[in-house]
Amino acid sequence: MITIKKYAAIDIGSNAMRLLITNVVEQVGKETQFNKSALFRVPIRLGQDAFTVGEISEENISRMVDAMKAYKLLMGVYNVEKYMACATSAMREAYNSQEVVEIIKEKADIKIDIIDGKKEAAIIAASDLNHFIKTEATYLYVDVGGGSTEFSLFSEGKMVVSKSFKNGTVRLLNNMVNQVVWDEIEKWIKTNTADYDNITLIGSGGNINKIFKLSGKMQEKPLSYIYLNTQYQYLNSLTYEQRIAELGLNTDRADVIIHALRIYLNAMKWSGANKILVPKIGLSDGIVKAMYYDRI
Repeated sequence: MITIKKYAAIDIGSNAMRLLITNVVEQVGKETQFNKSALFRVPIRLGQDAFTVGEISEENISRMVDAMKAYKLLMGVYNVEKYMACATSAMREAYNSQEVVEIIKEKADIKIDIIDGKKEAAIIAASDLNHFIKTEATYLYVDVGGGSTEFSLFSEGKMVVSKSFKNGTVRLLNNMVNQVVWDEIEKWIKTNTADYDNITLIGSGGNINKIFKLSGKMQEKPLSYIYLNTQYQYLNSLTYEQRIAELGLNTDRADVIIHALRIYLNAMKWSGANKILVPKIGLSDGIVKAMYYDRI
C-alpha cells in the first residue's frame, strides 16, 4: 500500500524566490521517499534592496505579492496539503520586513516565517545530506546564498558544528563584504577542520548547481578544485553579456556566479578539500523534510 502526500516549500532568498513541490511517498516497511514534482523560480533580488538601502522597495513588494499569488494558485493546482514559506538574509535585515510579511498574508494568503542563520543551517542539514555522507568521512557543507553563506561540518555521519556568515553573492556584487568577514570565515574553517584529514566539500546553491550542470558530470561524481578554479578564471575572463549569450546563463545568475565560486574556492583552500560534491539540495528540500518529520 502506497500513500502519496504533496508538500511544498517556498524559499524567499536574497537573489530569488523558489517554490518546490514534492511528492512524499510512504510505503509500509520502506523508507519514505521525497521526490521533486516541480520547481519554480522567480528572480526577485530582494538583497539589492535590503543590503543597500535597508528596506524592500514598493516595486519588489508588488512583485513578491504577484509571485506569491501565483505560488498559491500552483499549490492549489498540485493539490498541496502542507506548505511552509521561509525568508532568509534579505528579509532578516530589511527594517520593513514585518510589514512585507503582513502584506503578503493579506493579499496572497501565504504566511511567511523569517528564519535566522542558525535555523537556516539546521533546516538545510535536515535535507537529503545523509544520502551523500559516508560515516567514515568528513565533509564541510557550504550553502551559498545571496546574503549569507551557511557552513556545516559533518564527521562520522553527524553534524559537528555549524555557522552562518553575512557573506553572499548579492553582498559581494555590491562590495558589501569587507576583509574582516573573510578573515572570520577563514579562521572558523581552519579552526574547526584542523583535526580532520581528507575533507570533502558539499556545495549547494543555484550557482554551484549551474557550474556542475555545465561540467556534464554524473550527479555522484565530484568536481575538483582545479576544475572549479579553471571555471572561475574562465568566467572572469568573459563579460556579463558573454556569460549570458555564450553560456546561456540567466541575467540574474551571470553577475553573481563568479562571487559564489570565490566563496567555494576559498572554503576548499582553507579546509584543505580538493574536491566538491554537488547533490542539488538546499533550503527548500530541508523545509519539506523538516515539515514531514515535525522538526519545525
